[in-house]
Amino acid sequence: MGFLVPMEEAKKSSSSQRENCCTLLVQYTFHDALVADSSGVTPETAWQPDCPLRIQALARLGRAGRSMFETSRISTSEYLKKIGVAQLPPCTSPFDPGYDPATLESHLEQSSHLMSILKVSMACWMVAKESATRQKVAAAKRHQVPTVTGGGPFEIAVAQGQLPAYLDLCAELGFTRIECGEGFTDMPLEAKDVVQMAHQRNLEVQFELGKKHAGSFTEEVVQCLVEQGQRWLDAGALQLVVEGRESAKGVGLFDDQGNLNRTFADRFVEAFGFQTVIFEAPNKPSQFALLDHFGREVHLCNVRLEELLRVEIYRRGLHSDAFAKANLRPLDPSREPAQALIG
Repeated sequence: MGFLVPMEEAKKSSSSQRENCCTLLVQYTFHDALVADSSGVTPETAWQPDCPLRIQALARLGRAGRSMFETSRISTSEYLKKIGVAQLPPCTSPFDPGYDPATLESHLEQSSHLMSILKVSMACWMVAKESATRQKVAAAKRHQVPTVTGGGPFEIAVAQGQLPAYLDLCAELGFTRIECGEGFTDMPLEAKDVVQMAHQRNLEVQFELGKKHAGSFTEEVVQCLVEQGQRWLDAGALQLVVEGRESAKGVGLFDDQGNLNRTFADRFVEAFGFQTVIFEAPNKPSQFALLDHFGREVHLCNVRLEELLRVEIYRRGLHSDAFAKANLRPLDPSREPAQALIG
């Protein structure tokens, strides 16, 4: 019944023409009571505003019916709100393990709005061409993403008696923050002295808790780290990082099989809160375990740039495994609107 407009014509037509055609097609298909003799009506004449069948179809369908065929403009953020996805501040600190500037900038172009701070990790930036390192820092600034150096170079600088020179270098290259720690060395300096030296160069400070080669945390170690973390916060550090290395196995909060010690993880959150403590989560099992346990508010770091989007869809309940989790699944949009998480 009725006619179908050839695909070639539909492709050439404007959006309003396609709407008219679809309206007529639905009229013919689902409203057979109004299907009239269409002899003499062609796809070309059906586009005309004065086509009787077009007028009749639009009148019968009414405004609500016609709206089904109107192409509305909608952004990804608007759609996410419609399906109940919470609006979140950046909660992940990805790291650059030594990518070229173009690769890093492409990730910034795609995902800068998801980055709390970008870690330019290890000492790769020191042995790369300085011009490349400057390009990276400048790219992050253009995308309004702060930068932080890894803790390893800091420890080596302290051990070699060159902390002032290291801080001068970080400030000269334009980094926002330095990470301090005692992951593989013992530091003789007081927290307040280190923070003061950094602040004199307009550098922020974060401190990493835990040793890299001492295995999984014990109850005694956790208590000592909580006390150490508080000393650094009192001295002016902004955030604390819980060690996880590149494996998240047999180190920090993770046992030899990579299982998360939830009780110890809770201790750090109870002591410092989600805004202050950041958990290193270098691989999928560690990332998902922390998100499963704490929900979408937990701050993660040491996430590879190419894994950032996977972490963020999991955080928002858009991953198949996360959708089944009550603390990650999007809110039911028919019951309660998505709310921004604050604090």
